[in-house]
Order: sequence, then C-alpha cells, then structure tokens
Amino acid sequence: MKVPLLDLKAQYAQIQNEVEAATLKALRDTKYILGPEVGELETALTGFTGAKHVVGCASGSDALLLALMALNVGAGDEVITTPHTFFATASAIARVGAKPVFVDIDPRTYNIDPQQTAAKVAKKTKAIIPVHLFGQCADMDPLLKLGVPVIEDAAQAIGAAYKGHQAGTLGAMGTFSFFPSKNLGGAGDGGAISTNDAALGEQLRILRVHGSKPKYYHAFIGLNSRLDTLQAAIINVKLPHLSAWTEGRRRNAAHYDKRFKELGVEALVNPPYRDPNCRHIFNQYTLRVARRDALRDHLQKNEIGTEIYYPVPLHLQKCFAYLGHKPGDFPVTEKAALESLSLPIYPELTPAQLDFVAETVAAFVKS
Repeated sequence: MKVPLLDLKAQYAQIQNEVEAATLKALRDTKYILGPEVGELETALTGFTGAKHVVGCASGSDALLLALMALNVGAGDEVITTPHTFFATASAIARVGAKPVFVDIDPRTYNIDPQQTAAKVAKKTKAIIPVHLFGQCADMDPLLKLGVPVIEDAAQAIGAAYKGHQAGTLGAMGTFSFFPSKNLGGAGDGGAISTNDAALGEQLRILRVHGSKPKYYHAFIGLNSRLDTLQAAIINVKLPHLSAWTEGRRRNAAHYDKRFKELGVEALVNPPYRDPNCRHIFNQYTLRVARRDALRDHLQKNEIGTEIYYPVPLHLQKCFAYLGHKPGDFPVTEKAALESLSLPIYPELTPAQLDFVAETVAAFVKS
C-alpha cells in the first residue's frame, strides 16, 4: 500500500468542477491584479476568522514581512521568536534590519516558551512572533501580557483556536500562508494578514502595493506583494470546504492515537500533545521517536511519505552565524530537530491507510 505524505489530487477531485469554473471566469474577466476575487476572499476570511480586517498578499513569507513593516520594525530593533520554525519567520525579521532573538520551545507543543520569552524582553524589543506550529496555537495569554506587539505566525494554523479565539485574531496581527500543502492552500504561493486594528489594515493595504496611495504617490517604501486574482479564485472555492477538511484531519489524528495505544507503542512514539486551551487543526501529525532517521528510512521503504520539521534549528543555520549561537543554546529545540517525524494526515486518507501507517511504525519501534 502506498501512502504519500500529501495527496492533492484526492482533494482536487472533490472540487475540480468548481475550481476550473472559478479559474476560467477569472481568466476571462482579465482582472488579474487585485481583481474582485481578492476582495471576496478577504471578506470571506474576516467572516471565517472573526478578524475585522484581512489583507491578501503574495505569500506567507511576505505576510510576515508586511506585518513587521506595518509596525515600523527596523534597524536597531529586536524581535523575539522561536528557532523551531520555517525559515521565513526569522528571515523576515532580518530582512527589515532587525535582530532575531530566539527563545526555546515547550517540549510538548513545540511552541515558544512564554516564561523564557518574558526573560528576553528588553528595551529594544519591538515585537514578538510566536509560531502556531503544526496547527496548534502557542500559549498566548502570557505573551500578550508582556506589553509588546505580537504578530501571530499562523501559517500552519488557519482554523485553530486558543481559548475559543481563532488563530490570527489575538495579537496585533496574524499571518497566514496559502502554500499548496497548507490546510487551505492555493495552486501556488499566497498569503494574508489579519488584524482588528483599522489603521494597521489600511497600512498593510498601502504597503502591499509599493507603499503607494493614491497610485504613483509614495509616502512609504512598500513591496510588490499582491495576492493573485487566480489564487484568490481557487481559495474562494476551497474555503467553504475547510471546516470539513479540518475535521477530517482531526478525525485521522484521533485514529492514529487510538491505533498507537492499541498497538502498545504510545509511549515509544509520543503522539502530538493537545493543549486543553487549544483546538488543534493538524497541519502536521508529528511523532517524537528514538532512531528517527532509521524509522523514516523504514517508512520510505514501505512507500509511506514522511517529513522532518525542521532538521536544522534556525540558530544553527549558517546565515544566522552572526548572532553567535552554538549547539546547546536551545536544547529543547535541538532535541526536537533530532526526534520529530511527521506522518500523512490529510483528510482523504482511508482507515486502511491510517492503519497501515500506524502498524508499520509500531513494527519498527518494537523491533
């Protein structure tokens, strides 16, 4: 049995007619830059998230960059974040000229440790970027009490919640990615920023079009970062399906949990922890295992797709060597980088596929 890490063809088969009709309409209308579909999606996302303003942009990476720019973060400033995340989180900080200040993670949730974050807040701290990793929100209340603007990196967490509040609506801004592998993905790059602050929303709209308002008049230096009309058309079709797809992921996660327990390997594979304050939407289903690389090889031989998020912590990346970090500085992150392995979790998986994955994992860890 073959089980890929992600099967977008299975998803596409459900919505093919809708997607192709929406795409063809957008093509024929020829309003390719900030066409009506973009505004429609922004409005739909305000309804979905509960945020007062949502601004589409070219990617999740640009969403982070635009959010920092809207807060006037720049040279001489510091931004606190986690080293256990995708590169874009920290690169956005460096690209605006600020210094990334890393904080270790909670070993259960993989999210930024609030207590250690508080200890790193200083006069130069201009923002905090917690990452809602794998689809589970960071512990937000302690972070929000620190008196520093919080930008939620919700690239993996659209539809996740913290104490009943949707990801991306708790801080000053939230950033989302529509990369194809996300729970709500386009057919290419795309992103959005959410905020409840009308002034920030307006600033984001200006910044995404080279900082111009009106056209050709530039009070700010912005970016060329507009969400493509074609991407918006596709995501508009997908958004009404997102809740059902999310429940599929949650159901599959529960299936894995049950099978690992029945197979007697729960303590060996350490299934994902669910914070009782959070609604986990499982962009990834991530185990913590000894002999991780050998397990990955074993699964690959059995045609089961996996991924390692993330094999090299950001503080040990060559491009951040100037920050002066060394191995051992963030031990929880470094341990997670050696032990974490994500399994297929997409909603179209069959019970037979889920059982095959769980049984193949169990056979290895028992050996």
